Amino acid sequence: MASATLSFRVVNSVASNNTHCEKINRCSACTTRTSSARGSSFTSIAFKPSHYNTVKKNKISYKQTISITCMAGKVAITGATGFVGSALVERLLEEGNTVKVLTRNASKASNKLPKGEELEIYEVDEWGEAVKGCSAVVNLAGEPIATRWSESVKQEIIGSRVNATEALVDAVNACNLFDRPGVFVSASAIGFYGTSQDAVFKESSKAGDDFLSEVCVQWEKAASKAKTRRAVTLRLGIVLDNGGGAIARMKPIFQLGGGGPLGSGEQWFSWIHRDDVVEMIMQAIQNSKWKGVYNATAPTPVRVSEMSSALGQALFRPSLVPVPAFVLETLLGEGATLVLDGQQVLPTRALDAKFQFKYNTVLEAMQAIAK
Repeated sequence: MASATLSFRVVNSVASNNTHCEKINRCSACTTRTSSARGSSFTSIAFKPSHYNTVKKNKISYKQTISITCMAGKVAITGATGFVGSALVERLLEEGNTVKVLTRNASKASNKLPKGEELEIYEVDEWGEAVKGCSAVVNLAGEPIATRWSESVKQEIIGSRVNATEALVDAVNACNLFDRPGVFVSASAIGFYGTSQDAVFKESSKAGDDFLSEVCVQWEKAASKAKTRRAVTLRLGIVLDNGGGAIARMKPIFQLGGGGPLGSGEQWFSWIHRDDVVEMIMQAIQNSKWKGVYNATAPTPVRVSEMSSALGQALFRPSLVPVPAFVLETLLGEGATLVLDGQQVLPTRALDAKFQFKYNTVLEAMQAIAK
């Protein structure tokens, strides 16, 4: 299939004082050619067919002063088969990127992910080669935590995050400067802050002192050693959408009419829709102004009772049957803290960066999920 070519005029950056013209960024798969005539430079970019979709929305005329950025590139991901990772892979492929899946089990990952020439799968001993030349690395690895926490499970929760992050950081840092990825995006969680009924947590808030806080502290410490030009840490709230996460457990119960608040219902529920998480990761990859820690939560945290009511309303089912705390403690042991103890977390830095949330209220999110 032939390349798609766009031609446009580029005004000298000194003459234009950088007002309308940026450097042309492109991936290695797309080629540029510049020629001059009568004092103006004309640049053509031959895009890979799949990459052309990322820029064709720009309306270009002969007399326009414009800059085009081909955002397509190579992105390496751990945790690609997970709830967030699978949605991110789909988004990256849609935008013409080559996705390099970094996994511990290639055959298992292959069975869960879409097939195509733009998706490549690598096991741990191949990570070093895989990350070379990538524009970004995204670290989403981690075993589920919504389970009973025995000592062995606790070690797996920590190890699956910290060990994978250390291995990924080592692979990135081993690259020479020319081949090293430009940005390292790593997940963490709002469990970093501990739990509270009264406090409001922002990115500048201190870490808590419980098990999940310690997991997040170690996780972020490991990620901080990546020697990339930029590093972004996203502290994820409770991610909502069909196909996994909290909704996968709650929705069937509500559909049968047995849903209701968990525990007292007064604990905080700091949530985010999966679409908004993916968009935040894309911003972290593409926007050079994003650096440091961001809370990946919706701007409107709610009490668990309100969340339950919103889900029931969206499904046209009652939300009247509470689940007593002792039942959850019996099922999950210490892990029940995930649903019985909450925290009110605000995405202060994302809002300061003018991030546009697709879902601002939990009712909007639940109605989308219910469709």
